[in-house]
Amino acid sequence: MDGRLIYLMGPSGSGKDSLIDAAREPLLALGCEVARRVITRSAESVGEDAVGVSSAEFKRLREEGGFSLFWRANGLEYGISIEIDQWLRSGRHVLVNGSRGHLPVALQRYPELVPVLLTVKDDVLRERLLRRAREGLEEIEARLQRNRLFCADDLIGGDHIFRLDNSGDLAATVLNLLSLVRISVKPGQI
Repeated sequence: MDGRLIYLMGPSGSGKDSLIDAAREPLLALGCEVARRVITRSAESVGEDAVGVSSAEFKRLREEGGFSLFWRANGLEYGISIEIDQWLRSGRHVLVNGSRGHLPVALQRYPELVPVLLTVKDDVLRERLLRRAREGLEEIEARLQRNRLFCADDLIGGDHIFRLDNSGDLAATVLNLLSLVRISVKPGQI
């Protein structure tokens, strides 16, 4: 494939959706498409530009080969449309909102993918999760603990994962993402 897959990961509350929304137009200008996820819950409740489907519809799409990547997390199913393969073959780069736990499978399918971990300081993440009010304190603390373990885990990609800190100004994080996309693709493509 001529394009590169940019695989964005990060804990719930790290600002992935905000980053993707803010970077969408500049990414398109760089020749990078932003894939919409298919999720088994209402798209309105997700807070991202996603396609909400029923479990039965998700299963049908999966069985018909409609996904290039799919996984289950937090009681939901997530999929990335097979159309990203067409974009990649045509030389377009693609940013996906991926799953940290699914990274090894994604790397098997797309060995040249660029893994990007969006990080955020614990106090900022805790505040964002509290403000969202989707989970109780115990669940928030469990999320924070999982985040610490993943961020410290060098066995899943280690030095090969690009890290972007989103604890501060979103505009700065957007600029850092755009710089990363520019340097991560093959020379002469952007």
